[in-house]
Amino acid sequence: MGIRAAGGGGPARLRRRLLLLLGLCSWAAALRGNDNSEALPESIPSAPGTLPHFMQEPDDAYIIKSNPIALRCKAMPAMQIFFKCNGEWVHQNEHVSEESMDESTGLKVREVFINVTRQQVEDFHGPEDYWCQCVAWSHLGTSKSRKASVRIAYLRKNFEQDPQGKEVPIEGMIVLHCRPPEGVPAAEVEWLKNEEPIDSNQDENIDTRADHNLIIRQARLSDSGNYTCMAANIVAKRKSMSATVVVYVDGSWEVWSEWSVCSPECEHLRIRECTAPPPRNGGKFCEGFSQESENCTEGLCIQDIENASDIALYSGLGAAVIAVAVLVVGITLYRRSQSEYGVDVIDSSALTGGFQTFNFKTVRQGNSLLLNSSMQPDLTVSRTYSGPICLQDPMDKELMTESSLFNPLSDIKVKVQSSFMVSLGVTERAEYHGKAHSGTFPHGNNRGFTTIHARNKTTYIQNLSSLSTRSELRTTGIFGHLGGRLVMPNTGVSLLIPHGAIPEESSWEIYLTISQGESSLQPEGTEVLLGPEVTCGPPDVTVTTPFALTIPHCAEVNSEHWNIHLKRRTQQGKWEEVMSMEEETTSCYCLLDPYACHILLDSFGTYALAGEPISDCAVKQLKVAVFGCMSCNSLDYNLRVYCMDNTPCAFQEVVSGERHQGGQLLEEPKLLHFKGNTFSLQISVLDIPPFLWRIKPFTACQEVPFSRVWCSNQQPLHCAFSLERYTPATTQLSCKICVRQVKGHEQILQIQTSILENEREIITLFAREDSNFPAQTGPKAFKIPYSIRQRICATFDTPNAKGKDWQMLAQKNSINRNLSYFATQSSPSAVILDLWEAQHQHDGDLDSLACALEEIGRTHSKISNITETQIEETDFSYSRQNGL
Repeated sequence: MGIRAAGGGGPARLRRRLLLLLGLCSWAAALRGNDNSEALPESIPSAPGTLPHFMQEPDDAYIIKSNPIALRCKAMPAMQIFFKCNGEWVHQNEHVSEESMDESTGLKVREVFINVTRQQVEDFHGPEDYWCQCVAWSHLGTSKSRKASVRIAYLRKNFEQDPQGKEVPIEGMIVLHCRPPEGVPAAEVEWLKNEEPIDSNQDENIDTRADHNLIIRQARLSDSGNYTCMAANIVAKRKSMSATVVVYVDGSWEVWSEWSVCSPECEHLRIRECTAPPPRNGGKFCEGFSQESENCTEGLCIQDIENASDIALYSGLGAAVIAVAVLVVGITLYRRSQSEYGVDVIDSSALTGGFQTFNFKTVRQGNSLLLNSSMQPDLTVSRTYSGPICLQDPMDKELMTESSLFNPLSDIKVKVQSSFMVSLGVTERAEYHGKAHSGTFPHGNNRGFTTIHARNKTTYIQNLSSLSTRSELRTTGIFGHLGGRLVMPNTGVSLLIPHGAIPEESSWEIYLTISQGESSLQPEGTEVLLGPEVTCGPPDVTVTTPFALTIPHCAEVNSEHWNIHLKRRTQQGKWEEVMSMEEETTSCYCLLDPYACHILLDSFGTYALAGEPISDCAVKQLKVAVFGCMSCNSLDYNLRVYCMDNTPCAFQEVVSGERHQGGQLLEEPKLLHFKGNTFSLQISVLDIPPFLWRIKPFTACQEVPFSRVWCSNQQPLHCAFSLERYTPATTQLSCKICVRQVKGHEQILQIQTSILENEREIITLFAREDSNFPAQTGPKAFKIPYSIRQRICATFDTPNAKGKDWQMLAQKNSINRNLSYFATQSSPSAVILDLWEAQHQHDGDLDSLACALEEIGRTHSKISNITETQIEETDFSYSRQNGL
């Protein structure tokens, strides 16, 4: 009985030990790769003891380059420890284990580690990161460690946002923005000034904690320098582009000095200097006068007799000058009365065919710049050349022939014979001067000349007149917190100030200007200017949300043929690149339409679009327009053909000049696709009625070099043709104007017009509704009602797991690139709607926006229905399983 009692429970204990051995054998077989064995069980048969306790669990790790990482586990008490990665057991051969005994408890301690390679992580494709965890066994059961993720570490090269240079007044706030490159793990940011680290702990005026940005609360002169944002993680370090910060001081006047003693002229002076403080680092010089004078005897000053005599002398001389001037004017008026144009006719009957002859007679001095400098010039011979005249810019005062014949000829006399005779002297730059006549075209055509003498009423050179003397177009408006829209009529240029961009209870006078004539931007290399130079201001104010600037362009948009850049002029007058249309940036956003670029900006300034052709297939769109005289009282009639960039502002500049000189648009303008293939442009007049009209010989076709068309720099190309009627009874003109690029596109303009003003058909130049309302403020300036806009923003700004957020709103409005810009805004949906407002300022196509929102709603509804159906099916299955 004692033996049985001592062995009581013996079969049960033996059974438990056998089951434990069988379980461990099955686990070992699985780890050895036995395909016939079953997967490792998550627990083993119960046995007396305690569950394993992890003394060390695997940590999250990063793989740097191609170096594997080690994951470690340590547990007590533990019979075995194995790793499971991504739900699958790691093979036993990949484990390295060590076993020891804990001295205090006498329990078995086991430590295991495995290596994870870069290839294993790259080959894993799952919904989450690559992960591993430990499973430890003891007599009582199993324990699992935490999951440790394994990721490949990297750091991109390009910063999402580079800091931008600034010029700030002293004691102003400096904010430099920096968004480091994407990286794993996320990069830490450090700021450098002149390549030296900045320690914000030692300078309370500097804060570098605000979302990687550098903030200098009150700028000091010592804060001027080059700032660099440096990002670093365990893989690499990257440096941003340097941003130059200039802290300037505007000059102030000292107080006025004491008045000086009274001078013999009965005046005393006082002065002040601009030294309190003096301007520094490009600051403004003091305004006002540095010297003041006033009478020091309250007007009772009596000077000596000599001064009185001087006054009498000067008065006499003034009277004499006036008398001579009156005499000269009288003689001039008399001579004008003897001739309709006030000149003598050298040849009034010859050359009525409109064929110009240029007669060059050399002076006594020899000229090394003549056409053939190797021959000794005959100082008495006259040379005659013939050819058409075609000017790149009607405002140019240099008369250019097709072969630039006049360029090398200085110090010579030029005689032009045609339907009129012109005599003018050529200086070193061959400058031409002429008289300006009042009245409509053709009398007012020669504003670019000052001593041209002509008898005939329509002359060829008079067609080469300037268009406009204004240097810029300008419009202004007062805007407040409600925002608004500022439009430059008939130019395609506009500015959208969003609601809330201007602080409450504030109002700013905002202006918009377009530089006319040649732009100050000189393109580099193969770049060309694609639109006007636009300035919006004032430059010293800051908006709280981005505003939208719309600039027209003349490029045929194709990323394979053009690389288009946005450029900005600095305060020093230099141009710098803001962004390329194909790059990702958070500093601004550009949406390129076929005819305009809509730009979201946060600072005012001067901007322009420049394009670099990538291939010969790059196309500039040119507008071709033909103008003529509004009335014609002689036998001559003039046609003027313009080739300009296809932008509304370029066309308006031409129209403005033609209106000033009485020109009339004869045909709807046509679009010409001008390729960057180096071939020239030809302009010709065809199909002239042979018995009614004639054109001057050798002037029916004019050719313009490629470079003068392609690199026009916003200057319209202008060519003129002179026609003549056989009889005054001819009042109708019918012909064709052919404009073609050699080996390129061609356009034909059919001219059918009456030369009599009262019979001519009027062609509308502009029909835009923005002509009468350049500035609109408040809700009436926007297409989307403010209440609806607020509901849209509230709906889409909130992230939604079903995809109904601002990114879908952007996608439905064809905004598919550079979405990181919107992610940085406080209300991405509001900025997207602002861009929509700028893009649809003329059509106000609310239907398209409504359709986009409706489509988003249908998509969201489908997702919701699917989710609800899945929930219902799950509930039904659960009910059936539970017998309900």
